Amino acid sequence: MHAALPELERVDLPAASAQGGGDLLVLLAGAYDAPARFIDHGLAADCRAAGFDGALCLLRTDLATVADGRMVAALQHRVIAPARAAGVRRIVLGGISIGAMTVLQHQDAHPGSAGELLLLAPYPGNRTISREIEAAGGLRAWHPGVLPADAGELRAWRTLQQLAGEGATPVWFGFGREDRFAAAQRLMAELLPGERVCELPGGHDWPVWCRLWRQWLADRGRR
Repeated sequence: MHAALPELERVDLPAASAQGGGDLLVLLAGAYDAPARFIDHGLAADCRAAGFDGALCLLRTDLATVADGRMVAALQHRVIAPARAAGVRRIVLGGISIGAMTVLQHQDAHPGSAGELLLLAPYPGNRTISREIEAAGGLRAWHPGVLPADAGELRAWRTLQQLAGEGATPVWFGFGREDRFAAAQRLMAELLPGERVCELPGGHDWPVWCRLWRQWLADRGRR
């Protein structure tokens, strides 16, 4: 483990049953939100009510370490790799807003380390990126070329291209219709299967995010 990796502010909840011990849901909060906000808004209760008995790992998304790349490394070495070593078989890695952007950057750096990605109202990054992709004719037509290691936002968009390929890690993508980033989010989701994209009324806020994770849980229960 790298000495420079930051500690992660986290809330860990154990599996609710022996059968759930092989499952882990990791969720990264949006900017400036403590991981306890997930509990305050009923995530744990919603998971149990929907039949998801796996463990929960809820994390603060630290903006400084997202910017310098250490958040992705810490996520891998402090959460994902230890979970695998402990015998967790199924990991869902998700996030809200900048947390969802971080999930995509993690997928770029460690492809396939999670079994499913849950992207709730993802922050699309600098507006020049979405404008460039729109001008290119959309995500399918966009050719990012060779990207430097520190181009995290561009790498996240490129990851969405790759996730649309056959055999890729499944993605569930949700956002609010009136989200201030909705136009860019539709662009981000355009290559994903329609049944894996959910657009609900509302903005970039907790009431919408709660409804989105409940919808994901309901969809998961039908699969």
